[in-house]
Amino acid sequence: MPARESDVDACPGALRLHHAADGPLARVRLPGGLLTGERLAVLAELAESYGDGHLELTSRANVQLRGLRSADPVVLAARLAAAGLLPSETHETVRNIVAPPLSGITLRSLVGELDRALCADPALAALPGRFLFAVGEVPLAADLAAIPTGGQFTILFAAQDHGLRVPTAQVVPALIAAANAFLAERAATPVGAPAWRLHELADGPARVARRTAEALDLPTGQAAPDLPTDHSPAKATRSADRDRPLVGVVRQEDGLVAVGALVPMGRLGGEALRLLSNARRVVVTTARGVVVPDLTVEAARRWVQALAEAGLAVEGTSRWVGVTACAGRPGCAKSLADVRADADSTSTYAEGLPVHWVGCARGCGSPSGPHVRVEATPIGYAVTRQPEGKTYTGDPAHAVAAARRN
Repeated sequence: MPARESDVDACPGALRLHHAADGPLARVRLPGGLLTGERLAVLAELAESYGDGHLELTSRANVQLRGLRSADPVVLAARLAAAGLLPSETHETVRNIVAPPLSGITLRSLVGELDRALCADPALAALPGRFLFAVGEVPLAADLAAIPTGGQFTILFAAQDHGLRVPTAQVVPALIAAANAFLAERAATPVGAPAWRLHELADGPARVARRTAEALDLPTGQAAPDLPTDHSPAKATRSADRDRPLVGVVRQEDGLVAVGALVPMGRLGGEALRLLSNARRVVVTTARGVVVPDLTVEAARRWVQALAEAGLAVEGTSRWVGVTACAGRPGCAKSLADVRADADSTSTYAEGLPVHWVGCARGCGSPSGPHVRVEATPIGYAVTRQPEGKTYTGDPAHAVAAARRN
């Protein structure tokens, strides 16, 4: 997580723009990463009319419009609202919900229901912009998560299992109650800076779990091991499947197929953006990729060819598999290097850990799990494996490749 430089939560949104080095930036939340082609076309038109012509995909499966020097914020917000991309002015920065990109109808419905319930609760407008919900297993550290387990859902608190199990119909009430419990526990902890994430509260997961169970009049069981420390073979298999980027043709649970593609450096524009605007449905992924779901096998073949011709990565051996970066120069004034250009010039396909390039010590957009960190410093790049911090020296390309393999 980037180091906190202020106790004021200033996460950008569609109404509260961030003034980056390359101009104002708007972040548009996409709960579950879900988009229609029509909404994607609106975003493309806004990027072309007011920004740099690209959509920037984020590690939480949202999109950003950069370089909005000529945009009237009022007009921008009105156009996003008219397209259904800004359903709440009061809650727009707290609509942080992630889900697996190939979620079935149950999880997709829960994402929509959670988004509506979140926006309908006035108190939850006070949630920090970094507070994250997850519906299903995702490769991110969510504050509150609902994980399908044997016909019901396990509610996790900062990845900790405190025994709270609910049926499908109670998933959203449980998450809403837990979010309110977080705010209550935060208010009851007046010492120090206000917590932005659940794990920042002393014994926060257990405290919020107890308050949530009491609010719902539900029992909690014996606390199970934290999710990340479960090393069973079944868990390892699920984690590998969860963390693997979706590339190429992938089968869905309903007999249809989907096509996944990685967007190099998370910058989606040009022919690829125009092409995807013709899809009925598009899912943005936390790997800074896109998925076109609900296709026949023949339609999927056509999409693979078209996306490849438009410059997206549709092969599992692409050099962009597992490679991400922060904005870097010239978009970020704090960056010490043009990390995207350097990643582009040095990246090759390598099996193993993902690699994330960052322009400074804040490490914006860094993966929450094990990864290789390539950090720009005043004297060059520092290549380390996270979280253990093992350092690799030499030419960046070779150092990165070695760090990913070992």
